[in-house]
Amino acid sequence: MRRKLLFILCLIGYYGLSQNAKFVNVFIGTDGTGHTFPGPSMPFGMVQPGMDNKAYGWNHTSGYQYKDTLVLGFSQTRFSGTGINEMGDVLLLPINQKKENLKNSYYKTTEVGVVGYYAVTKKDDVKVELTCSERVAFHKYTFPNKEATVLVDLQHGLRFVFDENNQKGLVVDSDVTIENNSTISGYCSTQNWVNRKYFFTITFDHPFSNSRLVNKKDSDKAPKYLLDFLLNENKVLNVKIALSSVSVEGAKNNLQTEIPDWDFDRVANKNKEAWDVYLNRIAIVASQKQKEIFYTALYHLFLQPSNIADVDGKYRGADDKIGVAPAKAYYSTLSIWDIYRGAFPLLQILAPEKINGIVNTLLLHHKAAGFLPIWTAWGQDNYCMIGNHAIPMILLAYQNGFKGFNSNDALNAMVETATISHINSDWQLYNQYGYYPFDKLDNESVSRTLESGYDDWCVSEMAKKLGNTDVATAFSKRAVYYKNIYDAQSTFFRGKDTKGNWRTPFNPLQATSPLNNPGDYTEANAWQYFWTPAQHDVIGVSKLLGGKENFTNKLNAFFTTQAENPNKFLGQEALIGQYAHGNEPSHHITYLYAFSNEPKMGQKYIHKVITEFHNNTPDGMIGNDDCGQMSAWYILSTLGFYPVNPANGEFVFGSPQVEKATIHLSNGKSFEVRTKNFSGTAIFNTTRTLNNKTMNTPYITYPEIMNGGVLTFEMTDR
Repeated sequence: MRRKLLFILCLIGYYGLSQNAKFVNVFIGTDGTGHTFPGPSMPFGMVQPGMDNKAYGWNHTSGYQYKDTLVLGFSQTRFSGTGINEMGDVLLLPINQKKENLKNSYYKTTEVGVVGYYAVTKKDDVKVELTCSERVAFHKYTFPNKEATVLVDLQHGLRFVFDENNQKGLVVDSDVTIENNSTISGYCSTQNWVNRKYFFTITFDHPFSNSRLVNKKDSDKAPKYLLDFLLNENKVLNVKIALSSVSVEGAKNNLQTEIPDWDFDRVANKNKEAWDVYLNRIAIVASQKQKEIFYTALYHLFLQPSNIADVDGKYRGADDKIGVAPAKAYYSTLSIWDIYRGAFPLLQILAPEKINGIVNTLLLHHKAAGFLPIWTAWGQDNYCMIGNHAIPMILLAYQNGFKGFNSNDALNAMVETATISHINSDWQLYNQYGYYPFDKLDNESVSRTLESGYDDWCVSEMAKKLGNTDVATAFSKRAVYYKNIYDAQSTFFRGKDTKGNWRTPFNPLQATSPLNNPGDYTEANAWQYFWTPAQHDVIGVSKLLGGKENFTNKLNAFFTTQAENPNKFLGQEALIGQYAHGNEPSHHITYLYAFSNEPKMGQKYIHKVITEFHNNTPDGMIGNDDCGQMSAWYILSTLGFYPVNPANGEFVFGSPQVEKATIHLSNGKSFEVRTKNFSGTAIFNTTRTLNNKTMNTPYITYPEIMNGGVLTFEMTDR
């Protein structure tokens, strides 16, 4: 253990890890349900080379699981923190043939991960080091002798389901060429969460002396090669793998543009320097442990969405056609149901230069597909989850002053998405009844009604801002459809059929999802989805309950009501009463206390979540990170605010969890959060001032943050 620590310290010195990058612990969230990965990536990068322990299953959605000690190989792409497996392209495994029986195991104590660099030594004594640029993975293998072998598996990929009796491969078509004794290139077409195409080129710095095909299964549609090398005295083999969604030529251009040489250390240093730009945008005064959690969360936030455009701006769209992206940016890995809530609003503060590109991507997708994207992987929609929450993302960008996209085109895309039926959105049914009736739609009817209502409010607001009163009026009426499924007797939103009858029996504690239909809720129960309309209509929800006092009582009951045998697979993780921090529908609910008679109760629960459900250990993230949303909640809550309504530009006050934080804004200004009387027990606040002026609202706005200044919280333990 001492030797490993010394190696890490030397590595930090060697790569010059400075400032905030040194606090990033890439192993946080890799054990359990966080589903993150420790391999390198660039901010918003296309490739993420890393270890794959297993190719399928819930525990290995990123390909990696901390507890495993077996390795299939090292693939070049993956997602961070998702609940379904995808990617895992172009798997390589270096092998010492003299110890071939040990080729799929490694020494856990040799595993090292820091920003931009990952290393591990396999039990056959081959050391693997990884780094990358935006579109090119760089592998460095050190063998124990000059004779070396590398497995190149192009059939490999990460998938959620694996049927031992029906071993249909993930790759359904391929065209691969060994160009010469140092280059392999081609393309693969895959069918999994999405149907997609990727193109690649693999280049070695030593020629292989022999190549042989590995025996294929009948279901395999792509080759696997064993390549033999005779190395020189240093026994090192370097490999570069470039990817493209467009063509082999695009992959080669990416490689030549980003990594034209074989200087592994230079690439790792440039990677780290790129991360410094983003990780140094916030400085906090906190303990070592808290800094590790905070800056790792910041790191996870900036991993995605991924820019999948080539260096020349070309990309493959949702219609399988090639386009050229504005500013050479076309974003995917858009887990929209998750990130619209906290991650996207936070990116508007910390990475505003990315926002116009993300919105233009949404609009390009609409142009190609006919509706805004729901959840994209490699540019293709997997239609995962419900609602059409690209709509609030567009509204927020326009609300906050981003003008790098056509606002009229944006409104048109929002209206078409909310009026022309498509997968998961049957607008004829929705408008006919004013809700989704469960006898016509027994799949998450309540959740779909509530989430569609929020999108409707966003369309209405966008139309108001652009002066389209007809659209604004029509969608403001739809925005309160949630009232049509409110049961005053039970005080919950319930499944209702076409005749107006409630679904029975009814248990508000029973979590449902598409996995256990019939069910009216999405990975949640009636308690957790009750608070969804409060994103845009706190006053309306409060009136349904009979006023502010009842609203407060309902919140208190929510955080204290216990369920027997909660189903963790349905997002019932990190529970406080019925608050489930492990899943996104709960993320805004602690902040609803700001609109109640007892705002400090929300501050108490925020502190509890921060301290009990986040840690600087591999299992320190309870629930999927979901492409940075869980991390965004932690960052924002540490700063002392969070967007209850993710599209109106307001951040509702909670209570800061650090003594001081400074955000270095893109406009050259800084925004500081300061606390008076801060301590581990002084977790409440009443008085808040902005630039020495008392704030009388329970929130701060985006312009107020971006104008810079000092937000001061007066802390107390009472």
